[in-house]
Amino acid sequence: MSSQTYRAAVLVPPRSNSLADSLAAVGATYYWELRKLVAQKRSWIGIAAAAIVGLVFLISIEISKVTPNDGPYADPMGHGLRHSGLALTPVVLKEIAYFGPAIIAALVGGDIVANEDGGGTLKTILVRSVRRGEILAAKALALFTYVIVALLVFAITGIVAGTIAWGFHPLANISGTRISAVHAFGLTFAAIAVYVVPTIAIASFGLFLSVVTRQSVAGVVGTIFYALALEGLAALPAIKGARPYILVTQLHAWHGPFETPTNWALIGHAIWVSALYAVPPLLAAWAVFRRRDVAS
Repeated sequence: MSSQTYRAAVLVPPRSNSLADSLAAVGATYYWELRKLVAQKRSWIGIAAAAIVGLVFLISIEISKVTPNDGPYADPMGHGLRHSGLALTPVVLKEIAYFGPAIIAALVGGDIVANEDGGGTLKTILVRSVRRGEILAAKALALFTYVIVALLVFAITGIVAGTIAWGFHPLANISGTRISAVHAFGLTFAAIAVYVVPTIAIASFGLFLSVVTRQSVAGVVGTIFYALALEGLAALPAIKGARPYILVTQLHAWHGPFETPTNWALIGHAIWVSALYAVPPLLAAWAVFRRRDVAS
């Protein structure tokens, strides 16, 4: 998309200070941010990676001698492998718990502002009547939308591939309760919804790095290292008591929907802890962006 097209796209009527006016500006800018994401190869690389990761695990399970709930797949849902295709997505979700969301969040989060800084297109947006806070809000919404879509693609391809290979059959949940295939299907998307929350918190830090560093590489790599550093921190025996309050620990809260009864305490804990990690970098990004000298 050319800078002239983008300038015209985000041009809004004479501004007022009303909430409705601001929401309309955010909505219009959000639409064009999504258009830009669709046009970028980086976005499609992330979607493609999310789509094939389940297939890679399925093939590795099929050609290996690993038995269900054994070896690298000694997972609470691992006993359903080769018996129900609906077991594939939960098992893979556990295997990629730390590194997977970091990559998804980093690919776009670390680049979404820095790319425009490098290309000089922020100047063409800010000379118009869209306010800086509205631009950043639209970019954050586009980033979060991308995270959600990528995880939905991951879930859907895993379910389809698993069902083709092993059938659409009932399976036992984490608590050992046998649930119907339809119920397991619904719970898979509930688990993805829970998994999205801490992933968005990681993406929020990526957005912050994108604003502060003004460099796509620094934003992308920094986001990945941020997630890996939190993983290393969570593994330290000396701070075992703090582990429930480390962001990456919340990536395991997807277990909640697959327990009997549903572990709402685990889900609620993951939501508020993730919010504590997401809000400060978003506010910091806004504070920096609103004072940004885009002419330099």
